[in-house]
Amino acid sequence: MTSRHNDSSTTQRRTIRPARGFEARSGSAACLVVLQGQRLGQRIDVGEQVVTLGRAPECDFQIMERSVSRQHARIWKEPNGYRIKDLDSTNKTLLNDQPIIEAELKDGDHISIGSCVLKFMERSSVEARYHDEIYQLATMDPLTGLYNRRHFLELLERELARSASHRRALSLLIIDLDHFKSINDRYGHPAGDVVLKQVAVALQALAHGEILVARIGGEEFAAMLPEQGVADAGAFAQRLCDSIAALDLGEQAGVRNVTVSIGVAGWNADAATVADLLRAADAELYRAKQGGRNRVCIAA
Repeated sequence: MTSRHNDSSTTQRRTIRPARGFEARSGSAACLVVLQGQRLGQRIDVGEQVVTLGRAPECDFQIMERSVSRQHARIWKEPNGYRIKDLDSTNKTLLNDQPIIEAELKDGDHISIGSCVLKFMERSSVEARYHDEIYQLATMDPLTGLYNRRHFLELLERELARSASHRRALSLLIIDLDHFKSINDRYGHPAGDVVLKQVAVALQALAHGEILVARIGGEEFAAMLPEQGVADAGAFAQRLCDSIAALDLGEQAGVRNVTVSIGVAGWNADAATVADLLRAADAELYRAKQGGRNRVCIAA
């Protein structure tokens, strides 16, 4: 017989419905929103009673991960606000990336328990802010703050239709970090995250006007340049390539320098759909990798 611990449907029913300590009403004074981990985007309304978080079935919010202690953390309300306490967990409770024993919760704080990240909200406008948070989760990459793959492709589809209708130029860049796996292996994933964030900053710093940038994969980024042909897009790509190669991340990540390879393709009769355009840019990216990396290749 399948145990209750391993019955995913039972776990799902238990964690989604309101439990002790939760007030499932729109007027609740505070809530938690799952930013990362299982049940991404779920809202947990926090009421007047004590709320426990952990792996045990009796917890008010259950997180089914081995790295999470059975009774991991507790949240409760006091007259002057909410507090959180780590329940002597094995892997600690993090508040805004810092381990805590006990602390006051403030509006916007991030709580990390295992791989689960929850955002604490405490305002009268919690309903509107929750929906805004869901929109952000649906469209943005949480690590870099850039558009995520799904939203970027939606925007690309729309722009491609406009370009085809008005016979205007459109170019796409696919940007891939060189030797990123070796960075993670040598310096650790936190260093890899720093690298990704700094590459995103460099992308945003150079993007201007209608240029849209996104993180579309683990170490892969993209840029869409409406009304720009491949020559202008190639010049932008080269500036980006040079800018990233000049970054010194030693103090933040331990990595002195990183480079990227970039493939550039433009809308034309042979790249008339999003899939065609992606394939063309990917082919140029592959050519840049094969040519020695840290370079830009442009579709003819």
